[in-house]
Amino acid sequence: MPEKPLTIATYAAGASLAAITLVYVFGPTFFLDDESSNSRKKGVVGLRNSANDCFINSTLQALAGLGDLRLYLIRETHRRKLDGPDVYLVDREKVSQEKGAVKPWKLEGLQKGIVTFALKDILDSLNERPIYRKTISPGPFIRALELAFRTRISRQQQDAQEFLQIVTERLCEEYHAGRKARRNSRRIDVPLTDAQAALEKLEISQNVDSAEMGLDEALGEKEGATAAPEEHEEGDSSEEGFPFEGKIDSQIECLTCGFKPKPTVSTFVTLTLNVPQRSSTSLNTCFDGMLKIEHIDDFKCEYCRLEHALRSKDQELSRAKDSESKSRLEAEMAKIRTALQEDPEKPPPDVELPDAKLAPKRRIARHMYISSFPKILAIHLSRSMFSASNYSTKNMAKVAFPETLPLGGILDQKKYRLLGVVTHKGSHNSGHYESFRRQVTAAPYSTPHSFGAEGAYS
Repeated sequence: MPEKPLTIATYAAGASLAAITLVYVFGPTFFLDDESSNSRKKGVVGLRNSANDCFINSTLQALAGLGDLRLYLIRETHRRKLDGPDVYLVDREKVSQEKGAVKPWKLEGLQKGIVTFALKDILDSLNERPIYRKTISPGPFIRALELAFRTRISRQQQDAQEFLQIVTERLCEEYHAGRKARRNSRRIDVPLTDAQAALEKLEISQNVDSAEMGLDEALGEKEGATAAPEEHEEGDSSEEGFPFEGKIDSQIECLTCGFKPKPTVSTFVTLTLNVPQRSSTSLNTCFDGMLKIEHIDDFKCEYCRLEHALRSKDQELSRAKDSESKSRLEAEMAKIRTALQEDPEKPPPDVELPDAKLAPKRRIARHMYISSFPKILAIHLSRSMFSASNYSTKNMAKVAFPETLPLGGILDQKKYRLLGVVTHKGSHNSGHYESFRRQVTAAPYSTPHSFGAEGAYS
């Protein structure tokens, strides 16, 4: 970034922006700022804006300043080259016959890592140190995206945040697909140079069948959704995971009985925070809007429902006259008490409970928290709002954000450092995207022009 990063960042946050994306990194083990005393400005590779591609160019420039992302791309592409193409083969006939499976061409593209290789190439080019003014075209990366999704990228909407979401979700899906393919090859001991043997062993291995079905279900639930992370298994300890991926837990608590069901876990690659409708605010206030405790009325608690069923059975027992009915009700009440102690969310299947409409309604408290922090945190500040006439307008609030962002609790606090900002100047329906990022050092995050065409850092 320029000599005064805080001044530039503050100006970018308040200069009538329709959308803004902040990129933070947690615990960097290397220095990204150029500490050289040389006053001569370093050359920066630019991107051509030939077809209103500012939303693409600004996002790519911001990603080019993320050292952890470049390290991930180096590791992932180098690992795939060492494994060989046979590990990532797809049996098209078998996949096409499975119900609910992802399309064979999409699964093949995910396992080959089309977008991963294309992004590494363009980020390497953007991090060159040219001796003259130089610009490159984002065309090769755009064509790789269009090949991966088999569709044209529309220039009509021109949303940088949506483009970042698509790219990061695709990278995450490719990582999990490649990881699953590598694990399957270890299970069946696939020779890295024998494609036919790999396909034959894939057909006879039931473990691989179930693993592929799990991948198909994870990737086929929703188009463009982030693939669920796999459970840790032996041999995967060397893989650090996708740096943008984190987890958010949603926890509810009944304010009457105090019961807390198991939290709902969801993964994310970018966080979207709504900007309050006021003249000025801060990033912490935007986080409070998402992570604050929310109270909900008329909620039917599972624990309270079982207690209501237990009281109903007790009333029936007091009215019962024959011994057979009494013994049946006592057995059902014992099963309900066991369910209350073990897991109220799993009522006994052979016990007839009162109608759910008769269950008592309670007031609950719901809150969300980040349970797994990503190494790179991408934050989108949404400024879209709707007027009384359902017309979308732009929230002009000024948002102040720090250079160091602390997140988490007191005992497990994480501190993120600001590395890039993507801003939008103009109105809600038109404008121009700009990107601000820190300068990075040359080695070891270099390009093929520095190290040659081969090697781990190529």
